[in-house]
Amino acid sequence: MLKAIDTDLWVAEQPLKYFGLEVGTRMTVIRLTSGKLMVISPIGIDDATINELNQLGEVIYIVAPNLYHHLFVADFKLCYPRAKLWAVSGLERKRPDLQIDQIISDRTIHLIDGVEYLLVQGFNTLDTSGLSPLNECVFFHVKSRTLIVTDTVFHFDDQCSPSTRLVAKLLGGYNQLRPSLLEKFATQDKVKVKWSIQQLLTWDFERVIMAHGSIIEQNGKSQFKAGYEWFLETPL
Repeated sequence: MLKAIDTDLWVAEQPLKYFGLEVGTRMTVIRLTSGKLMVISPIGIDDATINELNQLGEVIYIVAPNLYHHLFVADFKLCYPRAKLWAVSGLERKRPDLQIDQIISDRTIHLIDGVEYLLVQGFNTLDTSGLSPLNECVFFHVKSRTLIVTDTVFHFDDQCSPSTRLVAKLLGGYNQLRPSLLEKFATQDKVKVKWSIQQLLTWDFERVIMAHGSIIEQNGKSQFKAGYEWFLETPL
């Protein structure tokens, strides 16, 4: 079910386990200045969600925002075949079955219908195969002053499960808006990351929506900046 966050901004959430931990996942829906809808990081879809989306407007963009959040994209595309599928560069090789309409590869800020977006350079994560590029595109909804990210930061607090809280504390991320120690270890080219984050910090955002953890409603920019100063070990 969709939850209204602000004018022209909604989220939907569902359970998700990663490495055995319940981390949950979240998709974001934006009504653009055109009145059409952009869906970022689709989750599993059902009839109720489809009906709610159809009441809000026409879905014209479906976005796979990094190399990990693509599991439900094909199902979403089946429901909205006329929507354009956007994906970050590299997903065309990882998911050759997807018919991608636009590959996001340019690492400068772009604007479309009241939403700005930027591809973050140099950020790596750690999975079962070792160090892997995340290649994440982040978004800024200008009207609601909201930054929308996927896995470039987490925010696990007392709303998550006891086991997830424990691991978040061990990895330096409990009650903090930041990547974890795993990403800090995996990311070697922090110069590129710093350049991207400095561009991102030109946005005037207050709220931060991420895929995993609790939404930050106030002082999101200062918390995000502090989290990346910890991650990069340098002032921003």
